[in-house]
Amino acid sequence: MKTSLKLELEEAKVMIEAAKQKSEEINVLETIAIVDDGGYVIALERMNGARITGPEIAIAKAFTAAGHKRSTHLFNKEPNGPALPGNEAFGIQHMLDGKFAIFVGGFPIVVNGEVVGGVGISGGNGEQDTAVGTAALKALQDLVADKGYEVITDADIKK
Repeated sequence: MKTSLKLELEEAKVMIEAAKQKSEEINVLETIAIVDDGGYVIALERMNGARITGPEIAIAKAFTAAGHKRSTHLFNKEPNGPALPGNEAFGIQHMLDGKFAIFVGGFPIVVNGEVVGGVGISGGNGEQDTAVGTAALKALQDLVADKGYEVITDADIKK
């Protein structure tokens, strides 16, 4: 048997608030999705004026990051991104139609070495989505650090 950590609404809300604050700081309208380790939405927020496509995209990024235990942009990162043509996972995004994203903006939430969920960001360019996503991860780290938990806050997360 294994005891596991569970991401809850209170933590997800803190992450969303930090992501929104970073979005406002860098002047980009984002949609932020936080999912649990099964890829189910815990919290979702689309900032006023953000694209209407944002929720579906952010959820797909968060689902992919949680389910595949890696940041979504790593699927295409040179030189050996597994989803690049000729590599072992080429076409993987077609397996779960509409739910699998292989571009920037999805990050697994890793606490004490365990993937407890994912965060998905949609609305900015890759650099902006990464800044907003890592702000959410850092907020979680700040929230749980005094309890002895360690959160990975690097954008290039691969478990």
